[in-house]
Amino acid sequence: LEAYGPILPFFAANSLRLGVGVASLLVVDGLQLLIPRAIKRAVDLLAAGEPSVSSLLFPAAAIVVLAVLIAAFRYVWRYFIFGHSRLVEKQLRSRLYGHLQALSPSFYRRMTTGDVMARAINDINAVRMAAGMGLVALVDGIVLGMAAVGFMLAISPALTLVSLAPAPLVIAGTKILTKRMSAGFEAVQRRFSDLTETVREAFAGIRVIKAYDRRRWQEERVGAESTRYLDANVALARSLAIFIPMMAVAANAGLAVVIWFGGRLTILGSISTGDFVAFISYLTLM
Repeated sequence: LEAYGPILPFFAANSLRLGVGVASLLVVDGLQLLIPRAIKRAVDLLAAGEPSVSSLLFPAAAIVVLAVLIAAFRYVWRYFIFGHSRLVEKQLRSRLYGHLQALSPSFYRRMTTGDVMARAINDINAVRMAAGMGLVALVDGIVLGMAAVGFMLAISPALTLVSLAPAPLVIAGTKILTKRMSAGFEAVQRRFSDLTETVREAFAGIRVIKAYDRRRWQEERVGAESTRYLDANVALARSLAIFIPMMAVAANAGLAVVIWFGGRLTILGSISTGDFVAFISYLTLM
């Protein structure tokens, strides 16, 4: 949350748009939490033995209505929140440009054009992502995650504790990988800055390069910087490649435990078949 501090004034300037978007996102989260309840009702009817078509019609219709409402409100939040992120990008870029105009000549002697371009392009794009999809992930992670755990506890506290057993390992692994990814992003930014500056020099000095027939030398410089930029991105991709499968393994490990332990509770009659299916749905949401 502290990372959002510097851009909070832009959030305040777009408060109406942002408020509508976040409210719509919360509605979508709430509606998603109702779908497992409808599935639970249908499964319990089936488990009770030979349900009528009319009795299954209500949960089926409820799921269809919920899906339509989710689609409508999802369109609203995507329009307003992503639109807000684009406004933040525009306002931040305008502010950055105005600030650059006011800086002293000594600043430009210390900073290369590549450094300035990296901040004006990559850094602002990263801020836009944080103000858009990052905000969505933050809200979903807090609201949807906590609500899903609440519904799971209501079904079976014991099963909830068992299903969350892999969580400490996930948290520890995420903390380690987050540091690696942060360092990787910084390395990519530095290499992008170096590459931008090298290309700028190549174009700015094209007449001299041609006059002294230094084209091959300049091509090798640009090629070397491009390779270093590629290597930095590949190193970052390795960290991301570890992170996603780790989350998938943890989620499926929790699911495997739920199927074993929850199935046992269902057989013993501690929870209904519908509760068992709904629990898996909430675990998937979480």
